[in-house]
Amino acid sequence: MSSTYDLDRVPLERVRALNDAPVRPDGDYVLYWMVATRRPVDSFALERAVEWAHALNRPLLVLEALRVDHPWASARVHSFVLQGMAANQRAFAARGVRYHPYVEPAPGAASGLIESLGARACVVVSDDWPAFFLPRMQQAAADRLEVRLELVDDVGLLPMGVRTKLSPSAVVFRRWYQRDLPDRLDQPPAADPTQGAGLPGLTTLPAALEERWPAAPALWLEGTISAVASLPVDAAVPPVQLEGGWVAALARWRAFSSAGLGDYAKDRNRPDASSGLSPYLHFGHISPWRMLLDILDAADWDPMQVGMARGQRAGWWGLSEGAEAYLDQLVTWRELGFHHARWNPGFFSYDGLPDWARATLEAHTEDPRPWGFTLAELEAAATHDPVWNAAQRQLRTQGVIDGYLRMVWGKRILEWSEHPRQAWDRMHAINDRWALDGRGPNGTSGIAWVMGRFDRPWGPRRPVFGTIRYMSSERTVKKLALGAYLERWGDDALER
Repeated sequence: MSSTYDLDRVPLERVRALNDAPVRPDGDYVLYWMVATRRPVDSFALERAVEWAHALNRPLLVLEALRVDHPWASARVHSFVLQGMAANQRAFAARGVRYHPYVEPAPGAASGLIESLGARACVVVSDDWPAFFLPRMQQAAADRLEVRLELVDDVGLLPMGVRTKLSPSAVVFRRWYQRDLPDRLDQPPAADPTQGAGLPGLTTLPAALEERWPAAPALWLEGTISAVASLPVDAAVPPVQLEGGWVAALARWRAFSSAGLGDYAKDRNRPDASSGLSPYLHFGHISPWRMLLDILDAADWDPMQVGMARGQRAGWWGLSEGAEAYLDQLVTWRELGFHHARWNPGFFSYDGLPDWARATLEAHTEDPRPWGFTLAELEAAATHDPVWNAAQRQLRTQGVIDGYLRMVWGKRILEWSEHPRQAWDRMHAINDRWALDGRGPNGTSGIAWVMGRFDRPWGPRRPVFGTIRYMSSERTVKKLALGAYLERWGDDALER
């Protein structure tokens, strides 16, 4: 259907329709249903919606909704997202685009919202994000709509749909993107799709819609503890100091790229060397394209600098060691997880681990466990291991665990669990509840890596682990300078 209109800015390999319903040129507006790319800049999905609005000469309506009825809805998640919604509201108001931030006051209150808005829309555009409840929610909406619903892939540098074959390891994935990415580096999203777009205005929504699904009050959008206190979410997981939203994301990125990127290759395992961008990437508050383009612009980079596509971890971009190391995390590891989330039916299950990994883990299920803890004890950081407790306290307090320590955190849960399947479930339960970047492909990628996915067998064979890569708190203390970290988060900190 879109081929009959002048829609040539967003690469079609990033666009897919969820239903066979038509575009309706006589609708009142183009609806952009923002669910994962929660920003007004550097967005293929928003750009696609603007293209439709231009082609049909209709206003653009942006809906950003927040549900309270998923298992991990918490004051922490809601606060972070609400702060982002406030930033989006300011941005769209400045650009003359109608933005409707809706926050469910009770479970099920949003039921019927998309159908009601879609009934008056020319076309509905939304974000393609292959995890959590979003695919089921979007497909259910598409099945009920009588208008076309398109999903736009804004996840990474490479569209998820261009490769269906799964990469078993990072080196295989690197080889693929090193071959295919150069031809797409001149196809970034528009930096500011709605700025100066010149679209018709949409001043009001029908009174019945406004009455049943009103815009979130300004108090809620502040995202403070008092703001979320009235919402039926998990109040035991409180907000963090980290501010949500695209403006805060850009500020944090610019601070890291100027002060931390240069030394990232040698310092990245240190607890204080993390970029802190993972929560922002998770909620779509920043685009990996913006981060890449800033790196390339700062280096005055030329595409002729790329090397041969051999899957090498460093040197292919022709950039500094720090930039190369960071891009390996941003592109290789992040997008590897998303591609598996899209195409691997077993990605989010223990049974989807590689056969060799499950075989070696299950061959050691009867091995004695040196320690055992309940889920409640783990959540409370009440173990004998001061390094593990420190990592868990950081997670509880900040919503993140610094990179290397997150791997050690997972390895210890595997060692302390009665069965590897229990370890899988416990890691997800804790991570999805407490981590700002939980409930998604990269959280599962990290947990699955702990248990052998994207890795290989390692010797010597060990109790509990078998040939799964072994990591310990004791070795971590020797490997990293953890004095300041343990001073802040360790067991002794509780006594001060």
